Amino acid sequence: MRIVLLGAPGSGKGTQAKLLVEKYKIPQISTGDLLRAAVSAGTELGRRAKAAMDAGQLVSDDIVLGMIQDRLSQPDAKNGFILDGFPRSNPQAQALDSLLARLGQPLQLALLVDVDSSELMKRLTGRRTCEKCGQMYNVYFSPPKVSGVCDKCGGKLMQRSDDNEETIGKRLKVYEEQTAPLISYYRMQNKLRKVAGVGSMQDIFRSITNLIEQHIHPLSALKPAATPPAPSASKPRLVAQNKAAPQPAAGLATGGRVALATSAGEAAKKAAAKKKAAAKKKAAPKKAAAKKAAPKKKAAVKKKAAPKAAAKKKVAAKKKAAPKAVVKKKVAVKKKTVAKKKGTAKKAATKKAIRKGARSRR
Repeated sequence: MRIVLLGAPGSGKGTQAKLLVEKYKIPQISTGDLLRAAVSAGTELGRRAKAAMDAGQLVSDDIVLGMIQDRLSQPDAKNGFILDGFPRSNPQAQALDSLLARLGQPLQLALLVDVDSSELMKRLTGRRTCEKCGQMYNVYFSPPKVSGVCDKCGGKLMQRSDDNEETIGKRLKVYEEQTAPLISYYRMQNKLRKVAGVGSMQDIFRSITNLIEQHIHPLSALKPAATPPAPSASKPRLVAQNKAAPQPAAGLATGGRVALATSAGEAAKKAAAKKKAAAKKKAAPKKAAAKKAAPKKKAAVKKKAAPKAAAKKKVAAKKKAAPKAVVKKKVAVKKKTVAKKKGTAKKAATKKAIRKGARSRR
């Protein structure tokens, strides 16, 4: 089961992703988490991402896609995955489709958790978190019993610095301008399904699982998917950042947003050319072997046909010679008959002459 979760900040898609992970036993892949883990581990991609963030630049899509490929090669992702936080634009979605196609793991469903903007503003500006135990509250929907105090541990409730109306308004605007067009992109692929993100958490989750069971065959959702080919040592070559695309207001270092960086059309074209060259290279030895074997095959056929040809020739010669032999035989018989008649006549003439001579002597 391979899903991408869509939804504005505060839509609750992260919460639903965790419930899906628990139910279907597949990993949630968050690009923010991947970046933090890679930077912490000091991997090559992590070092590149850290360098970009330290310079106040946006982390490019080739880095993010490389991290996604690494993550998908791990054993727990062989049955599927849930992508959260990526893609955020149509160019990113096209680049992701190209990557997943190469890995043999195309997306099956794009799930949109839909929430009205006024509702989102309350959810985000009303969030409060306990500084001791991390318990979360919302002053509008799930307030603590005592304002500013955690019900569990009595710790102080804090509001994130970016959970204010100005910052939230900018984030929602970026979402509408750049991420909302993904709805049309996945709708064109007939992969988009929408669920209302209002009501109780369990009601929303029930609606989501119903959509999954309806639009992804239950067997394919629960059975292990085909094991993807092992990634090569070198990362897939991805094109440079698309400067014509609109850029988010902040990079992943501050706001968790990824830059637009790839041109999927060019990447797909290069991949197709590479595939064609590989197929041609693969076919070359077979073609050479066939060419080499052709003379031997021709000689074998000729050798096999030779006795038959000789036999046919002998039969034809015999057949051709038969009429001549008959004619010769007839001529011989006729000559013999003529000779015999001539001999008989000569003998009779001799006898007659002898008798005539005898009479004259008397």
